[in-house]
Amino acid sequence: MRIECTRHVDASEPNEDGAYDYHYEYDIYRFSSEALRLVARSYVDEADEAHFLNVEDNGSTRLLRDADLNHQLFVEAAAHLRAAGKLRLRWLSGRGDGYEPVP
Repeated sequence: MRIECTRHVDASEPNEDGAYDYHYEYDIYRFSSEALRLVARSYVDEADEAHFLNVEDNGSTRLLRDADLNHQLFVEAAAHLRAAGKLRLRWLSGRGDGYEPVP
């Protein structure tokens, strides 16, 4: 498994007082093996939480499916995030509120 982690900041321009209308800082994790890649995000201000966002399979991006949770790459990625202190893992299923806990 290959792991990439990049830091991102999404923020408005500061106003005259130096305050921001919005400011999000987060890490994007990319876990890959062969043609499969999983993408997860963890916000800096919620350091114990991470969300699996999608899977890239042979160049196509899609939401994760229930079966993906049993894939070896997903199991290893979840273990890596837990070892990094991300104890609350969720995945974007598109059902209900969109996110479900990782079993």
